Amino acid sequence: MIRSIKGLLRTSLEGSVIIETPAGIGFRVNIPLGSGLYKLSDGSEVEVFTSMVVKEDSMSLYGFTSKEELDLFEMLITVSGIGAKGAMSIMSTLVPRDLKLAIASGDSKAIAQAPGVGKKTAERLILELKDKVGSDFDFSGGAATAQPEAAITRGSVRDNAVEALVSLGYSRTEASTMVGRVPEEGLTAEEYIRRALISA
Repeated sequence: MIRSIKGLLRTSLEGSVIIETPAGIGFRVNIPLGSGLYKLSDGSEVEVFTSMVVKEDSMSLYGFTSKEELDLFEMLITVSGIGAKGAMSIMSTLVPRDLKLAIASGDSKAIAQAPGVGKKTAERLILELKDKVGSDFDFSGGAATAQPEAAITRGSVRDNAVEALVSLGYSRTEASTMVGRVPEEGLTAEEYIRRALISA
């Protein structure tokens, strides 16, 4: 099973990219909408963590820029009725931390914002995964929720600020937390980055 691919970004398509390995093989990898890979230029060297989904009539690769995203995707597809496409829709709508928070807090409305995911499916997802992600959050005021964090939507100004911090060496989780803790709304990406760094 292919668990990661490292090579050159060759083509960005709607919902996927082509990555050419040093051996000259081009792999089509499905990625979430809003992924930082879309912002890279042709020929950029990239590495993605992948999950291969095999069906009777097809084999597909789903790729992510962090192990956290890969783990979350593989957790989502274990839920009855979700599937790879549903999982990608959810991950294209909510960044990992916000998705985990929605699951842990039972916020089915936030998850149901994903195209093709209804309220009942969102509730089933929460029921099956709440115990698996709940330990990441302390709703009694522990470190994980000591400071309220704003939701970060894919492609938003806050998400652009997160991508910039990741390029500076922060992990996606760290960057999302830093930007999410900036209380002001309506700032530019540069302002979010500056305030996130000041409060870090």
